[in-house]
Amino acid sequence: MKVAGRSTRTIWLHADGWSVEIIDQTQLPHRYTTARLTTLDEAAHAIRAMLVRGAPLIGATAAYGLCLALRKDASDETLAAAAKTLLATRPTAVNLRWALERMQTALLPLEPAQRPAAAYVLAAEICDEDVRLNEAIGTHGLELIRAIAAKKPPRARVNILTHCNAGWLATVDWGTALAPVYKAYDAGIPVHVWVDETRPRNQGASLTAWELGSHGVRHTVICDNAGGHLMQRGQVDLVIVGTDRTTAAGDVANKIGTYLKALAAKDCGVPFYVALPSPTIDWTIEDGVRDIPIEERDAREVSHIRGADTSGRITEVQLIPNGSSAANPAFDVTPARLVTGLITERGLCPATREGLRSLYPI
Repeated sequence: MKVAGRSTRTIWLHADGWSVEIIDQTQLPHRYTTARLTTLDEAAHAIRAMLVRGAPLIGATAAYGLCLALRKDASDETLAAAAKTLLATRPTAVNLRWALERMQTALLPLEPAQRPAAAYVLAAEICDEDVRLNEAIGTHGLELIRAIAAKKPPRARVNILTHCNAGWLATVDWGTALAPVYKAYDAGIPVHVWVDETRPRNQGASLTAWELGSHGVRHTVICDNAGGHLMQRGQVDLVIVGTDRTTAAGDVANKIGTYLKALAAKDCGVPFYVALPSPTIDWTIEDGVRDIPIEERDAREVSHIRGADTSGRITEVQLIPNGSSAANPAFDVTPARLVTGLITERGLCPATREGLRSLYPI
C-alpha cells in the first residue's frame, strides 16, 4: 500500500541492516511516525503496547524480535528465553506462536555463530510470505465483491461492513479483510466501507479509516452499535472481518464486538465472511469459546479515550465516573455456524473442519 504516494510496509529493516523500523500505530491517525527497535525488550514492548498490532504483523515483529535478541547472544538459552518473552506479550493471536516456533525450529539445529544471519533471512521470508498470502486473499475475496456488483445497477456501490482493523496496518502489507476491498477499488468497482469505530482503542475510526482514506476508498465511520441497524435497512451487502485465531472447526476469535455483528448478519441474511492467512489457523483446537485464550487488557482503554483537541494536541480524557470499574476483554469468539465462509490464500471454503481440510489437506 502507499502513504503519501510512497509504497510502504508496516515493518522493515533500518538502513543499518540490523535494527527494525515500524509504523507507530498508537500515533495514528493524527500523526504518521515511525519507531526504531533495537532490542528484544523494545520489540516486546511494541507488541504489548500495540505500536504494532494485528495477528500477522505481531508474528512478523516477533520474528524480528528474536533476531535482535540473537545479535547479543545466540545461545540456546537466549533463544528459548527470548521466545518465551515474546510469546507472553499477546496471548490470543496464534500467528505469534506460529512465527516463534518456525524461527526456533529453523535456528536450533544451527551453530550459535550461524544463527543471527539465518534469523534475519527467515524473518524477511516470513514478511514476504505474509504479503503474498494477503494479496492472494484479496484476489479470492474480490470475486465475492464482483458477484455482488454484477447484480446491482451500473455504478451502484457495494457496501461492505468491517470491524476493527484488518487492513494493511494489521499485516506486513495488503491486509486480510480489506485486501478484497483494495482489489475491488483498483479494479474500478464502486465500493464503500462502513467502518465500525471499534471501541475500545478505536482501531476502526483511527486506523481503518486512515488507510482507506489514504488509498482513496470511500468509507463512513459508524459507532459500533449502528451495524445491525444498517443491516436491517438493507444498507450492508457484505460483512468481511479478520481473525486473530481460527480453530480447526472454523470458530474465529476477533476484536470484541465481532460476535454481535455476526449475530446481526445472520438475522438479516447478510453474508458474513472472515478473511485469514493460513498461519492464523490453530489446528490444535476445535472449540473456540472453550479453548481460545481471551486477552484481558488494561481497563484504562475503556475508561479513557485518546484523540486530538481543537488545537491538534494529542490528549487523553476520562469517560467514566471516578470510582466506577471497567472490564476490557479484547476479543470474542464467533462460532463457525454464524460464518458464511472463510477467505484464505487458497480460496474460499465453509467454516468447517471439512471446508478447511479441503484447502489444507493433512
